Amino acid sequence: MNPLWLVRMARWVRHPPSPRRVALVLAVLALCLGLYAVERWIGWPDALSVERLRVPSRVSP
Repeated sequence: MNPLWLVRMARWVRHPPSPRRVALVLAVLALCLGLYAVERWIGWPDALSVERLRVPSRVSP
């Protein structure tokens, strides 16, 4: 864990955030977990997948 995160957590303990900020952080966390769950169980749509372009290899004469 990055030491900067420990400093940030200590600051949050000393000066707790407002309930609105806590709700925002929890909502973002829930959104991330929801997206992960959908991607894990349903899968990623093929239309949103990136495909590599096939570049023909150069053959010297």
